[in-house]
Amino acid sequence: MKSYQLTFNQKIPIPLQEVWDFFSSPLNLARITPEEMAFTVTSTMDNTQKMYPGMIITYKVSPVQGIELDWMTEITQVHINSGTTNTISRQLKVEQK
Repeated sequence: MKSYQLTFNQKIPIPLQEVWDFFSSPLNLARITPEEMAFTVTSTMDNTQKMYPGMIITYKVSPVQGIELDWMTEITQVHINSGTTNTISRQLKVEQK
């Protein structure tokens, strides 16, 4: 299976620790995903859970209206206060809403 890596850089005018605290919580991904994508984290975790290497995160997302996908991400590397590397699997199941 081919894998790809996307890299993005963005400057945010707040302290690095504050940025890291926000982005290192998998539950915050739902907060920054457009509402129309109906993004939900389905992994069991609480809001204090931080990413770690080997972490598997599952989601439900609807990138195209009426098509719901189960999605899985594995966090493969975590660089504290710097970034993460993850592997996103292909959809596991497709359901018509």
